[in-house]
Amino acid sequence: MRNCYKDQQEKLSDKDLSTYGFLGYPLLQSADILIYRASRVPVGEDQVPHVEFTRELARRFNHLYGREKDFEIKAKTAVKKLGAKNSKLYQQFRARYQEQGDSDALVAARELIDKRQNLTLGDRERLFGFLEGVGRVILAEPRALLTEASKMPGLDGQKMSKSYNNTIELREDPASVANKIRTMPTDPARVKRTDPGDPDKCPVWQLHLVYSDKQRQDWVQTGCRSAGIGCLECKQPVIDAVLLEQKPMRERAQMYLDDPALIRNIIADGCEKAQKLAQETLRDVKQVMGLSYA
Repeated sequence: MRNCYKDQQEKLSDKDLSTYGFLGYPLLQSADILIYRASRVPVGEDQVPHVEFTRELARRFNHLYGREKDFEIKAKTAVKKLGAKNSKLYQQFRARYQEQGDSDALVAARELIDKRQNLTLGDRERLFGFLEGVGRVILAEPRALLTEASKMPGLDGQKMSKSYNNTIELREDPASVANKIRTMPTDPARVKRTDPGDPDKCPVWQLHLVYSDKQRQDWVQTGCRSAGIGCLECKQPVIDAVLLEQKPMRERAQMYLDDPALIRNIIADGCEKAQKLAQETLRDVKQVMGLSYA
């Protein structure tokens, strides 16, 4: 986290980052995750440390405030609510995890709990805590959910970020996308079309690693190093691949652009669900911290 903070300070030297809003950003991120008790968080590779930071916060909070009175009695009562067959499975998974450190058993037990719709939030937290041999789990420990391309390179070779002004928007105009990629910097050694280059020193190659298959990548490596292809020729397959990826996004978005009420309804439903979850989390957090005076 410290390295990320320093890196941002160096790269965004033209902005005033001497504020708590910037320093405390990881903590604010954690609050956004924890308040909704998220189990999986879709992030890029560079955000994994933020998720791990969030896990540490949840773990510490549960350790300090998850010591519920009569916890074990309440947890065993919750186990019975799983039903005879599932209760037996839960106990088997719990024993395998606590006695043998079987992580697969832990995952299976969590899935077993998640599938039960008749459990209250409190019972669900007790079952998770009892499973892992700790107290009641008030805040869930989230895990990072990564895609195959978990770190997108930007147009300048750095990571893609709005802060660095090196991005391609998901539904950006095709002409703009093509222009951005055509004007990307390349290997400085290729001053002339006939100069050989090194793909490893070219930001365009990073996009080929994401969008091109092995055959295309070999074509780039051979053509660039031998000056057999020019930079614009090398960039065109990337342009085609990006536009192809964006096409269904534009098509799916069009329905909502034509009828904005659809978006407003989705937002309203999502806000209602999120508000309910947030209120439940705040209620439980205040209760275990002794801040609930009602």
